[in-house]
Amino acid sequence: MSSIALSPPQRRVLADAVPRSLLADITLIVGAAGLVGLLAQISIPLGFTPVPVTGQTLGVLLAGSALGWRRAGLSMSLYLLAGLAGVPWFADHASGYPTATFGYLLGFVVAGSLLGWLASRGSDRTVSRAVVSMILGEVVIYAIGVPWLAHALHVSLAKAMSDGLTPFLAGDAIKAAFAGLALPTSWRLVERITRK
Repeated sequence: MSSIALSPPQRRVLADAVPRSLLADITLIVGAAGLVGLLAQISIPLGFTPVPVTGQTLGVLLAGSALGWRRAGLSMSLYLLAGLAGVPWFADHASGYPTATFGYLLGFVVAGSLLGWLASRGSDRTVSRAVVSMILGEVVIYAIGVPWLAHALHVSLAKAMSDGLTPFLAGDAIKAAFAGLALPTSWRLVERITRK
C-alpha cells in the first residue's frame, strides 16, 4: 500500500547548502540578525514621519528566503528581542522599545518566516517567483506595521498609510527586485560549485 503525501515535499533553502549542525544554525541565525542590524544603519530620516527609510527590509527579505522559516523566524526574533534588550542595532543605532515603529519589527518576524516557508517550496529558484515572494513579505511587514503606527500615533489608518507606507513603496520595489534577483542567482552559483 502506498502512502499519500499530505503536503508537498520541502525543497532545500539556500542555507541548507551549509553542512547542517547546531553551530552552523546558530551562526546563520545570529549572522542574519546582524545583517538586518547592519542594514538598519543605512537610515534616512524623513521629517514628516517617525519611520525612516532603511535597509532593514532588504535584510529581512534576503535572510527570510535564505534561511527557511524556522531559522528566519528565530533570526528575526533575535533581532527584535536583542534590540529591545539594548543592542543598538535598530535604525540609527537605536535600541529599546520603539513605540511607533514596533509593528514593523513584529512584521519582520512574520515576514521572515513566511519568506522562508515559501523558499522551502521553491519560490527562491526563479526571478519571477522570488520577486512575488519578496513583495508578499513586504505586504506582511506593512500589514502589521501600518496599523501599529496608526495606533501608536493616534491617527487614522489613512494617515498612517500616507506616513508609513506610501513614501516607501518605490524603495521597497527596488529591494524586492534586488532580493528577487539575488536568490536565484545565488542558487545557480551554489549548484555550479556543488557540481565541481
